[in-house]
Amino acid sequence: MTPVFRPAIPADALAMADTLNRIIAAGGTTAHQSSFDAQRMLGHYIAPPLGISCFVALQDGAVIGFQALERADPDWQGEGKLPDDWAVIATFVDEGRRGSGVGRGLFALTLAAARAADVVAIDATIRADNALGLAYYSRMGFADHAVIKDVPLRDGTKIDRVQKVFTI
Repeated sequence: MTPVFRPAIPADALAMADTLNRIIAAGGTTAHQSSFDAQRMLGHYIAPPLGISCFVALQDGAVIGFQALERADPDWQGEGKLPDDWAVIATFVDEGRRGSGVGRGLFALTLAAARAADVVAIDATIRADNALGLAYYSRMGFADHAVIKDVPLRDGTKIDRVQKVFTI
């Protein structure tokens, strides 16, 4: 069955948090290391201060993935600062749904939202050990543009972050 795609709404927050929490628990494919509740999901992805869009993919009414886009933080002080006319993307798809077109469907909507918001480029910053994430963004047309070296995880392990860009 083909997933249904639509904008995320506050009522999706708990199901989206459950999706992301399963991904965090599995490890190795997200920079997030602590779980989300509905309130954190709402503030971080559904309605963040710099938010442009957040779309969910639904199968039989259940959230199976989501993708969020927000403007680059103009006040960012750390490594990896982006131009103000760029946006940052985040994509999360349930493990059993990866490779089924969910990410492609979400990105079509996100790209349209980016264009409507006059974004000139989209950044995807991915853990260097996340082969699936790196491959997904490459398939969507993102190209490598920088590497942030040795970003520590909570346990002290250092993992590079690959920054990929999609130019609009």
